[in-house]
Amino acid sequence: MIRSLDQKLAAIRAKPQSTREFILADAKDADMAFGVRAPGPRSYLSRSGARPAQFSPEVWTREEYGYRNLPEFLDIIREVVAQGQVDIMLMSAYVNEQLTIKEGLFKNSAVTPAARANDTTDVWAVRHGCYTREPAQPFRSANIDHIQCGQIECDRTTDDFPGANLGLYSVTFVNELEQDRQTLLWYKSFREEAERKKFRHFLEVFDPNVPSGVAQEKLGEFINDNIIRTLAGVPESGRPDFLKIVYHGPKAMEEIAQYDPKLVVGILGGSAGTTYDAFKLIHDAQKYGARVGLYGRKINNAEHQLAFIEMLRLITQGKISPEEAVRAYHGVLQAKGIQPHRALEDDLKLTDQTMSYDGSAARRATVEIRNNPIAEKNPRVTWPKRADGKPDFEKMNSTERLAYDQTRLG
Repeated sequence: MIRSLDQKLAAIRAKPQSTREFILADAKDADMAFGVRAPGPRSYLSRSGARPAQFSPEVWTREEYGYRNLPEFLDIIREVVAQGQVDIMLMSAYVNEQLTIKEGLFKNSAVTPAARANDTTDVWAVRHGCYTREPAQPFRSANIDHIQCGQIECDRTTDDFPGANLGLYSVTFVNELEQDRQTLLWYKSFREEAERKKFRHFLEVFDPNVPSGVAQEKLGEFINDNIIRTLAGVPESGRPDFLKIVYHGPKAMEEIAQYDPKLVVGILGGSAGTTYDAFKLIHDAQKYGARVGLYGRKINNAEHQLAFIEMLRLITQGKISPEEAVRAYHGVLQAKGIQPHRALEDDLKLTDQTMSYDGSAARRATVEIRNNPIAEKNPRVTWPKRADGKPDFEKMNSTERLAYDQTRLG
């Protein structure tokens, strides 16, 4: 079966400026970061319902435990794959083994299975841990053979493997010479192994997870330059299928998207915020050149994951605006009798969120959406200007830049 990912990548590369094709991925690989909390809250379960688990009544009840167990998590993945709205299902190597290799979940599906190929220390977001506060260190739990066939060495007399043949490799540049050099050496080793084993990958580039000396408003430029510099020495045979990066606004997105039409750019969803945060992000990123959206926690923490994914797809198809999608999503929740996390008025707010993996940094601001008929008008926020009246981006803080972008974009 031809996967929707391959069809869309071909269409995007053929007509990058005119196609509306958009690749949507559900990142269900959080067990390589959060541990027990990775499956998410039990407020949403698949149609299969709860999976029995043994809990000692003198310690806690199943409801007090709060998180889905792995069987419940796998049921949701099965349901999302059956829905067919996403193009990629990203999993840990272990979950990939259970669903792709042993169960054959993707055998007759247009959805492409993928696995996280490395787990640098900035995703070690375990309870009571402090790993994410240190500069990210390269590390890999799984090897490519584990992902492709579930064992230390695959039979390479054939190119047909029962597991996933697509992996996510992540790097974090922190603006420190030796640290970033080691990061690149690890990536080089992975790329060369992947090319020999005909293993496809996409590249995730995180923002620095520690103070880097790069101003917040300059991070987009820092990341863009690192990406282009990193891939300049890599021929097509070893390059990633696409990128996964933080959305740093219209200018940074257009800059990297227009640089090389063959370089397909995608955005990561970041920590869970309002529903409008998620919908506005994918809309704006696509408008300015992104062709892939990879959402993890924003999907996994949604009140109804299938409805949330459907709204994301409708937005990328241009059939509904982010504001309309929030209202439609709340309509679905109401029809199903599901209590939303926030009232509609609060869910139609845009919050300035952290993009760190563990979500430890505080959100810095909350603003109302423009032309929101059910919310109060946003107090006017001005921004620094140069002597000629043009905006002074060097002096803008994040709130002022957000207000400027909203006003400019209307």
